[in-house]
Amino acid sequence: MGIDLVAGGRYKNTNRKGPKSDNVYLKLHVKLYRFLARRTNAPFNQVVLKRLYMSKVNRPPMSIARIARYARGKEDRIVVLVGTVTDDRRIEKVPALKICALRFSETARARIIKAGGECLTFDQLALRAPTGANTLLLRGRKNARESVRHFGAAGVRNSKARPFVRAKGRKFEKARGKRASRGYKV
Repeated sequence: MGIDLVAGGRYKNTNRKGPKSDNVYLKLHVKLYRFLARRTNAPFNQVVLKRLYMSKVNRPPMSIARIARYARGKEDRIVVLVGTVTDDRRIEKVPALKICALRFSETARARIIKAGGECLTFDQLALRAPTGANTLLLRGRKNARESVRHFGAAGVRNSKARPFVRAKGRKFEKARGKRASRGYKV
């Protein structure tokens, strides 16, 4: 029989060796951190490089409220997030933090700067902390996406998977699990 080489053959290593994105600025960051990962033996640079390769789903956003909570008592460190920093209106007072991220939402950037903090890019971070010394590396919650709630089999006993329901009205799966005409009957 053998291996079907046309269909792809043996995939020995499926890890990404570069980003799939054609973003020029991301590619420049990758170029820089490839160099740093090779020339410094700091694991920080290797981790950042690996995260720069990741897809958008694997680079989840993080709000300034959550960042502030993780950085409490560590205000002297530079917070590093390979992803987007978003605003959170539920927090009234934003602490003065130095944050390095791929992107900042407009309101998040304005609030950080107003509080006396700094918004850094990865090339600025490479100049300040080439080995990642005195930094706090964070990442957002990957399973916070709404779509994750639907993963699994909805309707199976003890399953917490949320079903895809057209509407929230009276007629739409309101007796779910109790009547066969409304999804299934136990």
